[in-house]
Amino acid sequence: MEETEAYIESGILELYVLGQLSQAEQHEVEAMSANNPAIKREIEAIEIAMEQYAMSHAIQPKTNLEKQLFEIINSPAEPVLAAATPAAPLNAIVTENTTATATIRTLKFALAACAGLLVISVIALYSAHSKLNSANDQIASLSTDREKFAATVNYIQEENKDLQEIASISGDPTWTSVKLAGTKLSPQANMMVYWHKDGQHVMVDNTRMALPKNDAEHQYQLWAIVNGKPVDLGVFDAETQPKKLLVSMKEVAAPQAFAVTLEKRGGSVQPTMEKMVAMAGVSI
Repeated sequence: MEETEAYIESGILELYVLGQLSQAEQHEVEAMSANNPAIKREIEAIEIAMEQYAMSHAIQPKTNLEKQLFEIINSPAEPVLAAATPAAPLNAIVTENTTATATIRTLKFALAACAGLLVISVIALYSAHSKLNSANDQIASLSTDREKFAATVNYIQEENKDLQEIASISGDPTWTSVKLAGTKLSPQANMMVYWHKDGQHVMVDNTRMALPKNDAEHQYQLWAIVNGKPVDLGVFDAETQPKKLLVSMKEVAAPQAFAVTLEKRGGSVQPTMEKMVAMAGVSI
């Protein structure tokens, strides 16, 4: 309802009735009118109001003006003068012609005044239409800013939640912290993995990760060594945007060690040993 009222008050319907809109805008108004009875009624009311305005400001010509004009147009000058008999003296004809000319001049002035008022109205309506478009742009911009702000607030809330969980894990004896160290392939690499003894959950701590940035074609894959065999725990990126502080991996029971390899995006069935970047045993 508020959108309909704003659309009606914008002035675009008056421009439509006056024929001052582009073809695309006319189609828009007609579509809105077809789907919205309130807009259709408003267009009809505007048409009636403009018709009443024109009728109320119209100048009523003299009763015999039309007849006199046709007599002047259809009769040559000489016969008109010749017709000046005592019953219709010359000065009477001249007076009537002068009156007709004055009436026509008055009509012209009235028409010019109406045209001037119409131009002023069109300019005012166009200005209102432009202001409405500007207001709509500002509303759209504010909506975008609000969405960005909401996303930022949500990210901060998630980050705080992860930080609280990391602090909780550090003081919970049911969680085991495993720090993976770099291999010969990447000596500076290191990262922290949390494993829950009872729930078998595995979490990667992004706040304590130092792995070389992977490209678009590759991802890091976490493995658990269980009974001497590698078990896939899922893939992750060294730098994610937005960067999540805690990344949940697949669950695993009784791992003897954790390892990270660089694999093609999506992961591999078996680890590529020559691309192992970090590894550590689990102390229970």
